[in-house]
Amino acid sequence: MNVRRQTAAVRPELDAAIAQVLDHGMFINGPEVAQLEAELASYCGTKFAIACASGSDAILLPLMALGVGPGHRVLTVPFTFFATGGCIARLGADPVFVDIDPITFNMDPAAVARYLDGLSPEELLRVKAILPVHLFGQCAAMDPINEVAARYGIPVIEDAAQAIGAEYKGHRAGSLGWCGAFSFFPSKNLGGLGDGGLITTNDADLAAKLRILREHGSEARYFHRMVGMNSRLDTLQAATLLAKFRHLDAWTASRRAHAAIYLDQLQLGQVQGLLLPRQSPECLHVYNQFTIRVQNRDELRDRLAAAGVASAIYYPVPLHLQECFAGLGYKPGDMPHSEAAARTVLSIPVESSLTDDEVRYAADRINEALSY
Repeated sequence: MNVRRQTAAVRPELDAAIAQVLDHGMFINGPEVAQLEAELASYCGTKFAIACASGSDAILLPLMALGVGPGHRVLTVPFTFFATGGCIARLGADPVFVDIDPITFNMDPAAVARYLDGLSPEELLRVKAILPVHLFGQCAAMDPINEVAARYGIPVIEDAAQAIGAEYKGHRAGSLGWCGAFSFFPSKNLGGLGDGGLITTNDADLAAKLRILREHGSEARYFHRMVGMNSRLDTLQAATLLAKFRHLDAWTASRRAHAAIYLDQLQLGQVQGLLLPRQSPECLHVYNQFTIRVQNRDELRDRLAAAGVASAIYYPVPLHLQECFAGLGYKPGDMPHSEAAARTVLSIPVESSLTDDEVRYAADRINEALSY
């Protein structure tokens, strides 16, 4: 994503937001933080939103609130950014990987059910959460995931880092589970000028606990009810995010329009072996990434680079095969859909700052390369 181009388009608003913070001087827990929390809670359709220092912390803090630690398990997918599994392992728990749906790239609810149905009552007590990922901007199939979670009394934490504004059956990401975790990394649909994150929830007790945990476990200064961490969102970040938030729906519409061009132009090419992303009829996709699948992925990437078209591989190695998780005992072939995706995916430019002509140029180069 060309963040400089997007930043330039809203630079006067960003400058004004930064100046406001410089003038009042409340760089930590300034009024813009509470305003951002209120506006994003309303936007996502939840009662509460708790800002924090990063998208990773937005996953970590709810796990901490649950008391996740050594001996516990959290179910998630291997085809995702590292933070999803890394936050589980950081607390000493075991990430349990279940495979993805090969069409949506999201958690396969049937795989979740198979795993949980096969556990003994003692083993079920070790499973503390289910962590589906709304990958690339499309929500996971939350109804069946929530149904199996409710059957076993397991909370669901949405990894919505890439999916702000995405919808499942008319409800927005972050309102579909016990809580939702968002990232404001600069390349996200709502990106900050650095790291930042947010947790949404309808659970008042959880919201109160998260606010304490993000402040070193302190509710009153220098008095600590629990061991937390320093995970506040800086006021400057909140202020600039508020300025950019005014444009989010327009930027989402632009991403979706660019995706529509790709879907039209690449289908016209009728290229054999090219798989295009599909929007589930239950979902509104916000296209944090437009990710195609093609067997000669690396060759296509090289040809696009030569033509001046950027692309990226998200993600080349699924988590269950990462070196740091070797102790979990997974091996190649255990997650066939995730492994196949890692070999074939390529994300092409879709961000809102592109022009329609630039998107058509990228589509033409893909058609040419794959017809070669």
